[in-house]
Amino acid sequence: MFEKTTAVILAAGQGTRMKSGLPKVLHPVAGKPLLHYTVRAALEAGCGEVVVVVGHGREAVEAYLAKAFGASGENAEWAGRVKTAVQTEQRGTGDAARAGLSGVRADAERILLFYGDVPMLTAEDVAAVARALDDDSAAMLAMATCTTDDPFGYGRVIRDALGQVVAIREQRDLASDVERAIKEWNPGIYAASRRFFEDALASLEPNNAQGEYYLTDVVSFAAKRGNRVASVPSNPAVMDGVNDRAQLALADRAMSERILKKHRLAGITIRDGARIEDGVEIGADAVIESFAVLRGRTRVGAGATVDVGCVLTNADVGERVALKPYTVVTDSIVRARAQIGPFSHLRPESDVGEDAHVGNFVETKKTKLDRGAKANHLAYLGDGFVGEGANVGAGTIFCNYDGFQKHVTRIGKGAFIGSDSQLVAPVTIGDGAYVGTGTTVTKDVPADALAIGRAKQENKEGYAARLRGRLKAAKEASAKKG
Repeated sequence: MFEKTTAVILAAGQGTRMKSGLPKVLHPVAGKPLLHYTVRAALEAGCGEVVVVVGHGREAVEAYLAKAFGASGENAEWAGRVKTAVQTEQRGTGDAARAGLSGVRADAERILLFYGDVPMLTAEDVAAVARALDDDSAAMLAMATCTTDDPFGYGRVIRDALGQVVAIREQRDLASDVERAIKEWNPGIYAASRRFFEDALASLEPNNAQGEYYLTDVVSFAAKRGNRVASVPSNPAVMDGVNDRAQLALADRAMSERILKKHRLAGITIRDGARIEDGVEIGADAVIESFAVLRGRTRVGAGATVDVGCVLTNADVGERVALKPYTVVTDSIVRARAQIGPFSHLRPESDVGEDAHVGNFVETKKTKLDRGAKANHLAYLGDGFVGEGANVGAGTIFCNYDGFQKHVTRIGKGAFIGSDSQLVAPVTIGDGAYVGTGTTVTKDVPADALAIGRAKQENKEGYAARLRGRLKAAKEASAKKG
């Protein structure tokens, strides 16, 4: 739609009010940095290129953009369309815009210019400002405007007697009560030809209370030359920038509500109190119960249930899976119809097969359970393979670490591991083998073999009464000394 339009996004500021070592635009809202949403809005609007102006925390910002929008990133379809330009000194928004313009590709005809700390912006919000230039042939510059009862802190839109926009007056530079009473304000989204911005930005002077180059002065530049400035009434609820942690929390809440509404309208049942971050995918008829948290690249299949208090991070959950309360799944796969939990912990690189069960207080790490395998109670399965239909009893431990290296445990199809067994890796339990309860396995068990490794039991008749008497006497003697 705007192939020859370049979006210039200003993201060089320190954000001192955040009181953080992290660059402001990298603070997260619903799982993604502030900057992510503005870059995505520009790309979804159809801009052929995005130039992000960086400065404070440059290395961290550039690293994130490469990760998120590079060829191997999460949004590889936009690879090559996002780049950066550097503002070497923090001399105001106008100076930042100049830096951004220097990075625009040669064939760009139009510039969309806005800030990187406005996460609620959508592609439509951005595109509406660009389209205003096409709708008003007399306009040299288009800009978004908002109207609210209390615009304190924002630059006010100054209009002449005919209602035409002639200037933007920043809060610190308001000259009269009349100007302070203006309710129309500038959210900071502009569109104009490349040539206009080149001329307007070159004309800027630091004639203001802060001694900075104000981007907003491009408005008066246009008006003084008799050029019409098209104003685009916009929704204040999506135009607010983030300047401190309180505003960050408000943005996070608003974005979370937007995400929940999108999923609910798509046929997902989501109970109050659940949190679903940006980028999560959920299939039809899934149920997400209260206080579940879904993060990162998590995918939940159709008809699955994510019960109360589950936490999923980069989890791939198949169709009709049942995740019971307080299950934690991180960087792992749970295949169709499997049952996990309650209180299970699937650590990275776990792979639970179809119809498999992982139950109460079972922890897995880098372990694959094949179809129908079960580990229902109080077990640790690390660096292992559990064959189809195998059963791992309560209290079983894969002893995978020798203090220097990790070793692998392999359990064959249909094998049975008795409760309270320790499998000292590297070790293989063959298909159909049986490991007796309480066994410590230190060597391979052949298929269909029985392995027993427990101490011999000895019963001493009548000894319990004598033992109790001795213990009671010792307790009484200790009490007399005290």
